[in-house]
Amino acid sequence: MSGLSAKTRDRLLYLISPIGLLLLWELLLLAGFGDRRFIPAPSDIATRYWQLVVNGELAYHTGVTLMRVFAGFFIGVIPAIALGLLMAMFAPVRIFIDPLIASLFPIPKIALMPLLLLALGFGEASKIALVAIAVFFPVIVNTYVGAANIEKIYWDVARNYGASQTVLFTRIVFFGALPTIFAGLRIALAVSFIVLVAAEFVATKSGLGYLIWNSWELLEVTTMFCGIVTIGILGLITSALFQELERKVIPWKAE
Repeated sequence: MSGLSAKTRDRLLYLISPIGLLLLWELLLLAGFGDRRFIPAPSDIATRYWQLVVNGELAYHTGVTLMRVFAGFFIGVIPAIALGLLMAMFAPVRIFIDPLIASLFPIPKIALMPLLLLALGFGEASKIALVAIAVFFPVIVNTYVGAANIEKIYWDVARNYGASQTVLFTRIVFFGALPTIFAGLRIALAVSFIVLVAAEFVATKSGLGYLIWNSWELLEVTTMFCGIVTIGILGLITSALFQELERKVIPWKAE
């Protein structure tokens, strides 16, 4: 790797661990560890995966899940960032919202699915609302922590130069909190896949969660693993995209 740039080398190293895990998985099954009827080899999964790609079934379920994830993600993230910044700037806002976060954050969000189904029905709204609620809490907490820990000198300098509340909000608080905001966004994206796939087990007839659960009921274990692997691939891709976006948006952050 001596002739490669540092960025290319980092990207290659990023892929080594999942590829190495797949190779180890295949070799252990070939060596007789495990039953391929219940734990298929990566080669078996790859064959079934290709069949699902060709017939369009995997693309359909993946598209439905991604639509729900991103719709709920953006609906939940935008107010969470705004409120987190306001909590850092204004004590009354923090005093009002903090006990709500403390009491509601520990509740498993998937436990809210029956209530959302009663309120919003079995359509897309209930799944999107669940994702929005799930991503709201990690983002608002990370945003507040990042904004509250901005060094006091930046606040003092801005106020000494007569900066308005709008300038403080957009130039000092927001940019100062960006590193921890991105950390919260990455956590929230992972959480959104977790709660949505769990909801798709029982509350829909489409999506990767439905594909996994339906395959389990029919004992189509290889298809079930295809759904699980797809979620892992989506997590890997979205995490890499967030890292690239973070490098572009926060160029001053130390590597």
